[in-house]
Amino acid sequence: MADQHIAEDGHQPHLKSRQASSASSISFASESSLGDKPEWFTKDTSVQYQKTSAEVDPAVGFFYTPRTLTILGVMLLSLVYVAMTPELDDTMTNVKIGVVASIGVFCVFGMLQFRDSLLLRPHPALWRVVLSLGVVYQLFLVFLLFQNKHDARRFFTYLDPSLGIPLPEKSYGDACELTYDNVVSQVFDEFVLAHALGWFCKALILRDYTFCWILSVMFEVMEYSLSHQLNNFDECWWDHWILDVLICNWLGMYLGVKTCEYFEMKQYSWQGLAEIPTLRGKMKRTMAQFTPKSWTKFEWDMTKSFKSYCTVLFILTMFLICELNAFYLKTLLWIPPAHSINVIRILLYFMFGIPGVREAYQYFHDVNCKRIGPQAWLLIGVIATEVLIVCKFGQGEFPNPAPKEVIYFWVVFLSLLTAFPIYQFYLLPKLQEKSKGKPKAQ
Repeated sequence: MADQHIAEDGHQPHLKSRQASSASSISFASESSLGDKPEWFTKDTSVQYQKTSAEVDPAVGFFYTPRTLTILGVMLLSLVYVAMTPELDDTMTNVKIGVVASIGVFCVFGMLQFRDSLLLRPHPALWRVVLSLGVVYQLFLVFLLFQNKHDARRFFTYLDPSLGIPLPEKSYGDACELTYDNVVSQVFDEFVLAHALGWFCKALILRDYTFCWILSVMFEVMEYSLSHQLNNFDECWWDHWILDVLICNWLGMYLGVKTCEYFEMKQYSWQGLAEIPTLRGKMKRTMAQFTPKSWTKFEWDMTKSFKSYCTVLFILTMFLICELNAFYLKTLLWIPPAHSINVIRILLYFMFGIPGVREAYQYFHDVNCKRIGPQAWLLIGVIATEVLIVCKFGQGEFPNPAPKEVIYFWVVFLSLLTAFPIYQFYLLPKLQEKSKGKPKAQ
């Protein structure tokens, strides 16, 4: 399977001849077959997903048959029921229900009409809903960008009246002695499990052990560099490098990479439920619907070419900015770390990141991919808009200047990042070519 380099569509080779003529099929079975890829892969027009021969199964055919008019009718009947229901006198409740219903209607439209991702499991409609939620979140960020920080903070009180209060300052670097009480207080912090779980999810998204390690170390460097702005980043050295990097982060990324290796080595042979004779087999096949249809191993290899080097730096930067945005947004908008709004944002980014990074990898590594996928495009836009909000609301909030050692470090680090590709991809090939041209000594 690794030699075929197939994506999360899992169409078997014997089906490609029957699917090459279908321009709307979203499988990616080989680099030489373009007719069975998503429409955005090679064209500019959007197209609705159509079922393939692998999914023509009487037992599940209902789920792969377009039901656009049926769903439209159900949605309109639901709205009729709401319109005929006695009105509530609570304005706030009406507004909240109306906003949620509007988002739901938009997601229904996106589920039926948006373009498909490269991912098919458990169903292409799920990833269209994810794309719809991404659009809703981006629109919300744009709305927030046009407010001032005081009105933005007050806006969140409509969602939760307990918000709108300045957050208490909390530093993790006040008690750095290696005593039993200090270590226990950090180990049983509410965010230790979140660290491990978060890195498990990042490993599933990036699918590369080295990339995860680089990202883990670089985030700790960012915490050191920005601790003069956010007290949350002021941690003990053993909290940075032992508890975070060597224990929590490593455990999460190790389990995540092992999960990726399992999917990479797994033999993918899909049968329809109607073809499976036993009840146990049908149950296993049903559960397998929630696993990838096939697996593509990511090979980032930043030293392979200048394009690969820039790709890794870009994705690494996007991940770091996304992580930092979480800390800055909750500080500027006065949202406690454990609040459900922060949890929802993290879950959304996990769902955005799975198809987004997959599409970005395809765009940067496949010459046949002519344009970046919609999930990747939107993911970049969302992260960039959050940065704009942080820059706007952060004016005057962080008066402390960066320490000189931090400035010196980043000057040296960025200089090395600039010098390395010049040497690796320009000077070194010339030196190697020059050494090959010299005549050998007699």
